[in-house]
Amino acid sequence: MRPGTLALALAAALATAEAPVARAQVNLPALGDSVSEDLDINAENRLGERIMMEIRQDPDYLDDPVLSDYIRSIWQPLVQAAQDAGYLEPDRARLFAWETFEVREKSINAFALPGGHVGVHLGLIAMTGSSDELASVLGHELTHVVQRHIARSMAAQKRQSMLSMAGMVLGLIAATHSRNVDAANAVVMGSQAAAIQSQLNFSREMEREADHIGLQLMERAGFASSGMAQMFQKLEASSRLNDSNQYPYLRSHPLTIERISDARLRMNDSPSHRPPSVAVHALMQARARVLMDTGEMSLRRLQQQAQPGSPAIDTARLGALYAGALASMKLREFEQARRIADNALSLAREHFADEAAAVRDLNLLNLEIEVAMNRPDQPLATALAPLAKDDSRPVLLARADAALAWQRAGDAAAPAEVRRAMEALQTWVTEHKNDTLAWQALSLCAEAQGLRLRSLRAAAEVAATQGDTAGAVDRFRTAQRLAKQDPNADYVEMAIIQSRLREMEAEKRREQDEDRN
Repeated sequence: MRPGTLALALAAALATAEAPVARAQVNLPALGDSVSEDLDINAENRLGERIMMEIRQDPDYLDDPVLSDYIRSIWQPLVQAAQDAGYLEPDRARLFAWETFEVREKSINAFALPGGHVGVHLGLIAMTGSSDELASVLGHELTHVVQRHIARSMAAQKRQSMLSMAGMVLGLIAATHSRNVDAANAVVMGSQAAAIQSQLNFSREMEREADHIGLQLMERAGFASSGMAQMFQKLEASSRLNDSNQYPYLRSHPLTIERISDARLRMNDSPSHRPPSVAVHALMQARARVLMDTGEMSLRRLQQQAQPGSPAIDTARLGALYAGALASMKLREFEQARRIADNALSLAREHFADEAAAVRDLNLLNLEIEVAMNRPDQPLATALAPLAKDDSRPVLLARADAALAWQRAGDAAAPAEVRRAMEALQTWVTEHKNDTLAWQALSLCAEAQGLRLRSLRAAAEVAATQGDTAGAVDRFRTAQRLAKQDPNADYVEMAIIQSRLREMEAEKRREQDEDRN
């Protein structure tokens, strides 16, 4: 091997070893129970924010208000359980985002990121048969965050990269002094195998810990531990029958006989403290099936499954009707969408009357169809009446969408409803400052009311929540210039804009310093 070739190979090995550290812009700690000396929680949180900034730009990133609300109804009790059990200290509980988001993918997967962000593929929601099964996955991913498995894994990767690189260097040096290329290759391959085996063992240790603690969190949050065993059984069966790329969760979370057996042994130890809403889960399964594949062939299949002829009056039928109505809406066949949605609502009222959340979700679907038509043919008050007493996030956003749609259609009552929606959204974002969709809706409502300054400020907050600091600064500056030109500008709004502009400019400087270093 020529010296030039050796130098290039060594450079490549060094680049491989240092790449994760360079991307993270932090000094990784030594492996151990505590990883706070170098990768402190502030650095981990910033790393998570930078990763999420990239993810939010991906077209498969999804924040569907209805699905997000359902996932968070499972996620938040698990986070609270982690705090109550002492796994989550106050500083991290306050600093990290603790947010879930959906990924428009048919594959079965979920993943945890630094800073308390957890992504859930729509394929996973569509595959789970109950909220307990979904809780088992979310509890497992939450444990990866609270036990700092990501930071520990990064530290282990750094150590193993050095071990692997040392072996590669020995092999490359041997190649320069010997004609026995096979012997040199054996040294290189042996070093890589040792590193891979060590990383695999560490992964299995983390998986066991995530299973055990995740199960505890499930029980504390009121979910049935049988959900974990049932989920493992599904994944095990799927891995035997399917060798495609539809189950990436199994690659990052390898199943072992020990994990499956342990979950089965524990499944009868803890009864559920609250019965999960089977009907609501069926509806969310159906919604995920529609949104994960909006190709015409898939939508037609779901539409066909909602046609009369299904014998059972159960949650599966309810889910089929929901999917058929939503699929018809996506196909812009609105009359059929209305008819199927009405059938689903009638079925729910007759056989699932005690499932208020399921009825709420079906009323939301009806409103979603009306808004999608863009030609509403009923009074706005009539369309909103079934949701009048609900102030949840999906209803709040749906009411704003509906008010704007009816205003575009010339409904006389719409401007007053837009104003009410704007006021409700303003209250919401005061407590949920990182809610991108709420800020977007607030910006549109303010614009429709002729409140240009408030609309610009909300648009700036949209950019800020998406990690677009430069865009936020530009919008705040535009709002500031507009305020100076308007003698009647709201003083409080001006003060908020000025304060937020200073904060965003400071954040922009910090990001630039990080990039330079």
